[in-house]
Amino acid sequence: MLKFLVVVILFAVIVYLTVKAIERRGVAPQPKRPPARPVAPDDDPEFLRDLERKRKHPEDPEPS
Repeated sequence: MLKFLVVVILFAVIVYLTVKAIERRGVAPQPKRPPARPVAPDDDPEFLRDLERKRKHPEDPEPS
């Protein structure tokens, strides 16, 4: 029984030290990627182009 307890304690110490070393080393945060497409209408070049067209020629019908 004593041998089993010593093995369990040794295993617990090894796991504890391993986890402690991993935490101390830290994990580098993943770099944030820019959005794949426009997030807002004012970021969308097509929207801005259409808005400018509508401003210059308000009587033109909307393209389908």
